[in-house]
Amino acid sequence: MTRRHFTFTCEGVQLVGTLDEAAGENALLIVSGGNEVRAGAWNGQARLAASIAAQGFPVLRFDRRGVGDSEGDNHGFRSNGPDIRAALAALRTECPHVRRVVGFGNCDAASALMLAQGAGLDALVLSNPWTIEDDTAEAPAEVVRDHYRRRLADPAAIRRLLTGKVAIGGLVRSLFAAMRPAPAAPAGLAQEIARGLSGFAGEIRLLVAARDRTGLAFLANWDKADTRLRLCAGATHSYVEPEAQDWLLAQVLDVLQRS
Repeated sequence: MTRRHFTFTCEGVQLVGTLDEAAGENALLIVSGGNEVRAGAWNGQARLAASIAAQGFPVLRFDRRGVGDSEGDNHGFRSNGPDIRAALAALRTECPHVRRVVGFGNCDAASALMLAQGAGLDALVLSNPWTIEDDTAEAPAEVVRDHYRRRLADPAAIRRLLTGKVAIGGLVRSLFAAMRPAPAAPAGLAQEIARGLSGFAGEIRLLVAARDRTGLAFLANWDKADTRLRLCAGATHSYVEPEAQDWLLAQVLDVLQRS
């Protein structure tokens, strides 16, 4: 496997990408979330790219405008569509043998891909899509229920409750929040990304880390009967757990291996 860095342009500014080369006709384009550089949290995207390339699939990661080594201004995930399309064009130029490209994004990178209607990609693997519009808003019921499930399994948390070290008022408010019914249909940002996905004709896989607030908030705003959903028990947001890393790799490879 050969890993090399190169530059390409997006709307007149220079972006920097890293390509893990391989001979396969199917390739992966990794879109970074938040203000993360292309290596990802704890170098997770770099490791994922190496593992995918070792299986014979080229992988491109890149820094969007205003992030990491790339020039320009960072206007957030909502403006990421042109960057994704430019990276896709660069991947096809650097790897002319590639005929099918799968896009992968975690958190608001997944939302960016959805808002961009797939940005010209052939398939999408979307992990923990960002649907939280206001960090000061009450957590969705799924998030609250998951929090208390884990707390009730913690002996130290039970002792604090029994010894009066937990604020009862806050506890009662949280329990009422946990009983709220799920919304009948996606709303707000969730509605926007659902609308974006509706215009995408390729394969879609939706991944959720079961211990991640962002992923659980997405589930609270999504149809849980959606057959494209896959849940990774015990995983946190960036899949840092060894079993979660193996699960994520298997999910991405499964989509890549399709013709």
